Amino acid sequence: MLDKLIEIILPEIISVLELMGIAVVTVSALRAFWRYLRSLVTRTPCDVKFALANGLALSLEFKMAAEILKTVLVRELQELLVLGAVILLRALLSFLIHFEMKDHAVHAAGEARR
Repeated sequence: MLDKLIEIILPEIISVLELMGIAVVTVSALRAFWRYLRSLVTRTPCDVKFALANGLALSLEFKMAAEILKTVLVRELQELLVLGAVILLRALLSFLIHFEMKDHAVHAAGEARR
């Protein structure tokens, strides 16, 4: 009985998490673009790249949560291998974004000291 309930509810939860990730990417991109346009007009420096990277990293967390929940529904080894590859790629993307954000913060701090 619990298995049937999980099979009914879990796809809906996964879809909601995926939509949340999509919403975060969309809002982050729009906000970053708006900041970029505003900085062009006002000639005020703005850290658009960092803001966008932060939003992308957050959206990847939502997407990875959905992928982890998908492992409950896996029935065959082939599905598990594909799902594992997707999780690995998203984790790698998340790591690269966090690395770039950290590197960007170090460079920004170095420039601020000058």
